[in-house]
Amino acid sequence: MARKIEVVDYRPEWADMFQSESKKIRSILGKNCKAVYHIGSTSVKGMPAKPIIDIMPVVRDISLVDAHNKEFEALGYECRGEFGIPGRRFYAKGGDNRTHHIHIFELSNQTDIQRHLAVRDYLAAHPDKAEEYSSLKKKLAAEFPYDNNGYCNGKDEYMKELEQKALQWQEVQNRSGTGLSLGLCFGCALGISFGSLSGNTGMGLSLGLCFGLTAGLIYDSIKNSDSSTSS
Repeated sequence: MARKIEVVDYRPEWADMFQSESKKIRSILGKNCKAVYHIGSTSVKGMPAKPIIDIMPVVRDISLVDAHNKEFEALGYECRGEFGIPGRRFYAKGGDNRTHHIHIFELSNQTDIQRHLAVRDYLAAHPDKAEEYSSLKKKLAAEFPYDNNGYCNGKDEYMKELEQKALQWQEVQNRSGTGLSLGLCFGCALGISFGSLSGNTGMGLSLGLCFGLTAGLIYDSIKNSDSSTSS
């Protein structure tokens, strides 16, 4: 019998399930493992989702992963190779009662890594979009309860648009962080110099950091304005 597609309300235990499984994954991958991320809808607090924990380990060398297939199988996973995405290693656990997906990418594959993280963080920061996406998934799950292709095709166009919005949003966040970091570094250096000249290091640092923070915010504002105009 085909696996039934269900979208359920958010469950707090999803975070614990991720933590528990990520420890096992790190143990298997060893030093090759750079990081393990919780992705997908179950990673967004409060968001309804299919009750399947999507996990994204990032490794230094993807070519070393296949040697661990037996260890993943011992945990109940089915090893499916790239499964449609070049450079990925995909594992599914639970059969028709699916509980976990593992998507392993190499650190050098920032395109796939960042698009997954961008969507996760964008939905977490925009509850209205998370609700909109959840409503679509619930509608499709009711329409295609045993047709995974129909379910996936139904949200394909929406997901492509969501991914692009998320990546653009992530780019703005990254620019903002850069401006503030540069401003604070400049302010700190300026404050130390001013403090040395005035003989009051504390006041110098305070004034320098205030100036640097303001400069960073102005820089970010100009950059974000330029980006909006160009797009």
